[in-house]
Amino acid sequence: MGKINAIITGVGGYVPDYVLNNEELSRMVDTNDEWITTRVGIKERRILTEEGLGTSYMARKAARQLLQKTGVDPDTIDALIVTTTTPDYKFPSTASIVLGKLGLKNAFAFDFSAACCGFLYSLDVASSMIQSGRYKKIIVIGADKMSSMVDYTDRATCVLFGDGAAAVLVEGTEEEGIGYQSSFLRTDGQGLPFLHMKAGGSVCPPSHFTVDHRLHYLYQEGRTVFRYAVTDMAGDVKKVMADNGLTADDVDWVVPHQANLRIEEAVAKRAGIDPEKVLINIERYGNTSAATIPLALWDFEDKFKKGDTFVFTAFGAGFVHGASCLKWAYDGASVGK
Repeated sequence: MGKINAIITGVGGYVPDYVLNNEELSRMVDTNDEWITTRVGIKERRILTEEGLGTSYMARKAARQLLQKTGVDPDTIDALIVTTTTPDYKFPSTASIVLGKLGLKNAFAFDFSAACCGFLYSLDVASSMIQSGRYKKIIVIGADKMSSMVDYTDRATCVLFGDGAAAVLVEGTEEEGIGYQSSFLRTDGQGLPFLHMKAGGSVCPPSHFTVDHRLHYLYQEGRTVFRYAVTDMAGDVKKVMADNGLTADDVDWVVPHQANLRIEEAVAKRAGIDPEKVLINIERYGNTSAATIPLALWDFEDKFKKGDTFVFTAFGAGFVHGASCLKWAYDGASVGK
């Protein structure tokens, strides 16, 4: 038996039907299309508006499409990981809800929390599980209903975020030249003051005071986050390229966390990456947190060829950041949406 490596064998995605564009936002808060487009590169974002639906709804829609596209038997799935900052409930896990709705009978499930780096970190965990030989098929889902924590009276943050989910199937292979190569993952630990939700956790439980003072919304100091994100993501991309003996010319695709178009452009420039190789869809979805990287894979899947070299990179609250390298396992053009 040869060495087992982890590969992505399929991608599924879901975004809500409702489109919140910049023109509509400008009627809700003091902003306009030019201001938003110039500063963050977002034209519209998808919002899950139906009452009683949360992150698990989008996650299972993405996973169900993944199962249909790949034709995999649900009973052969060993594990399901949902990475999210916006779980349906404090408990049980969102992953357990998704697993139940999908009817997976032979899998265990758990949530993974690493903010906007969630998919990057979860993919590394799933790949290690596959490489151990103990597991054959794992579904990794990045999903967030960011609208549930956005203050639509705060023009600095409400323009940034949207809702969505995407899922990948991770399997094992002994074929050489494809699969997960390496990762460089780090946690700064200094980011709390700059990006967080002030209330709702065990430090500051919900109360009349926290609700009245609007403490259950996302808080961000944008300039500080921007500076750290550019520095860390660019450095992480260069690190993972060096670890794998790659030059910028060797990389076929860079998939950055979709937080701000200016961040993505600055990261590519600092890392010496041709902008044409950087997958960008922030103009359509905004920042969907843990869903941004897999949503980009879903959007651009038909461009990918077997053996293509990918670099993923992300940055999020904490601060958490990192990059990973993998070689694609199939021709995306042969797979329908």
